[in-house]
Amino acid sequence: MLTTDDFTHFPLQMWEKVLSKVKKAVVFMDDKCAEALHWSGGAALLLEAGARNLKEFSSFEACAANEPKAVFVVSTLLKGRTIDIIKDIISLSHFQYCVVITTVAHSVHLLANNVTTEMESNPVFEQFEEKLCEWMGNMNYTAEVMHVPVVFAPVSQQLLLTPMFAHLFPLLSPDLESINAKRPEKKRFGSLVDVDVHSLPVELQLEIKSLAAVLNSVFEATGTREESFAVGPMSRIIAGELANHPQAKNRRKTAPNKASIIFVDRTMDLTGAVGHHGDNLVEKILTVLEPLPGHVTDVQVDMLELTSLQRTPDSQTTLAPGCLAQTQSTAAQSLWEAMLTNKHKEGVMEVRRQLVETASKEKLPIKMSMGRVTPEQLCSYVQLFRSSWGSLENHCGVLQLGLATAQTLRHPSLPRWDACLAFERLLLQALGDSDFPAVLRQLLPLMKPCGGEDSAASGSRSRDDECGPDELILLLTYLYSLADEAQPTDQDTEEEELEKLERELIGALTLVITLEPQLSPLLQKLTVSSLTRTFPEQNAGSRGYLALNVRC
Repeated sequence: MLTTDDFTHFPLQMWEKVLSKVKKAVVFMDDKCAEALHWSGGAALLLEAGARNLKEFSSFEACAANEPKAVFVVSTLLKGRTIDIIKDIISLSHFQYCVVITTVAHSVHLLANNVTTEMESNPVFEQFEEKLCEWMGNMNYTAEVMHVPVVFAPVSQQLLLTPMFAHLFPLLSPDLESINAKRPEKKRFGSLVDVDVHSLPVELQLEIKSLAAVLNSVFEATGTREESFAVGPMSRIIAGELANHPQAKNRRKTAPNKASIIFVDRTMDLTGAVGHHGDNLVEKILTVLEPLPGHVTDVQVDMLELTSLQRTPDSQTTLAPGCLAQTQSTAAQSLWEAMLTNKHKEGVMEVRRQLVETASKEKLPIKMSMGRVTPEQLCSYVQLFRSSWGSLENHCGVLQLGLATAQTLRHPSLPRWDACLAFERLLLQALGDSDFPAVLRQLLPLMKPCGGEDSAASGSRSRDDECGPDELILLLTYLYSLADEAQPTDQDTEEEELEKLERELIGALTLVITLEPQLSPLLQKLTVSSLTRTFPEQNAGSRGYLALNVRC
C-alpha cells in the first residue's frame, strides 16, 4: 500500500547514498545541493557520517596535503564551468580519491553531448573518471562519478519542494514569438499548446528532461506507476517527457503501486501566487522576512534576542542568522507542522503554548499571560533561555520558530498584507459588476508615493499600511489574471479606453518606483530581467519553486 511517507522518505534515501561516500572526505557542494541538504539534516548529517569538512563549490577552495579524499556534490551537468571548478580545486590540492556526484541523470548528459543512442554503460561518467585521475596526477588513483537525485527539500511530511528547478517557468506569449522567429513561416506554431519539446532552446530541453528523470527516480524508488494529468502548455510537455522516459515504460509494467501526478503551470493560477488570501502563519513569515542567502525556500531569523549583545548597525553581519528548517528536534518539527497547516491565529497560539511548555520543563521563571499574543510577549519568553546555555542548545529549533513568529508579527510591512487583502476583495467584487477599464481605474488612486505629496518630495513613507511598488505590481498582476471575469462591453471602446488608462498607470507606477530610496529585490529583478531575459524565470510574487503534489 503506497503512502505519502514513501515519497517524503525518498530525499533521505538519496542522501544516504551520498553519506556512504563521505567518510574521511572533504565535501564540496554547490548552493542548490546545499539547500536540499538544509531541509534534510544540514551539514551535521555529513559530519556525523565521517566527513572531515564541508566547503563551497568554488575555484578558490582547496585542501591540504593531509586531506587526500574529496567528494563533489553538484546540481549541474558535468560540462563547462562545473568541470573548470572541479579541475581548479583538484589542481590546488593533493587528492588520491575523488568522488563526483551530480543530480543530473546520465541520459541527460548523453543528450547534452549530442549522443542519441541508448547505451548500457555510462560513457560520459567513465570518461570523466579518467579525467579526474589525470588531474590528480596518477591514473592509478581512485575516481568515481555517479548520479544521485538529491534535489528535493522535504519541507514537511506532506510537501516536497524542488529548489533546483526554481527558475523553470511556464512558457508565455513572448516565448512563442521567440520560438517562431527561428522556424520557417509554414512551420510556425499557432499557439503555445502546439509547441513541442524539440522546438525549445537546448538549455530548456535539458532542464525539462532532467526534471522528468528526477520524477522517474521517485516513482522507481517507491514502486509506483503514475497516471499523469497536465494543465497548461509547459505541464503538458513535462508530463510527455515523463511518459516517454526510457526507464518509465518497464517500471509502469511491473510497479505494484498506483499514484496520480498533476502538473499545473504556475501561470494557470496567478491569483494564488500573488494574492494575500492565505490565512497562514508560514506564508506571512516567508513573505516578510529576508531570504536566507543562497536559498529560495527559507528565510533569515534574527538571533540577537538569544544573546546579551546590543543591537548595532553591524549586528546583522556579525551574528549567523537562524532559519525555519528544523530537522533535529521532534518538538520543533511538530511546531513547524502546526505553523504550516493551521490558520494564522491558531499557529501563533501554538507558538506561545510550546514556548511556555518548553520554559516550564526547563524550570525557567516564566510568567503566564492570557489574551492576545504579542511579539513582545514571545520575545520575553525566548529571552529566558539565554541565561541557560544547555536549555538554549536543547530547544534551539523551537526558539528559532518563536523568533520568526515574533519578528513577523512586528514587521512594518505586515499591515500592508491586510490592506492588499482588502483591495483584492474589492477588486474581485467590482469585476462582477463593471467592465475591466472601470475596475482598473480603481487602482489609479493607489499609484502614489506612500504618505502623500509631502513624503513624495522627501522619498519617505509615513504609513506602513499604504501600498508600495511591490504591492502595486502584485495587485496589477492579480487584476489582470482575472480580467476575463469582468463584465463585457463594446470591444472597440474598451480597447481605446484601456490603452489610455494603461498609459496613465505606467506613468504613475514609474513615478512611484523612481521615488523609492532603495529598490526591493523584486523590483531589482524585474527591472534587470526585463532587459536581459528571454524566458521568464520567476513570476512577480511567486517564490518560484515547483511543488510535487501526489494523490495516492
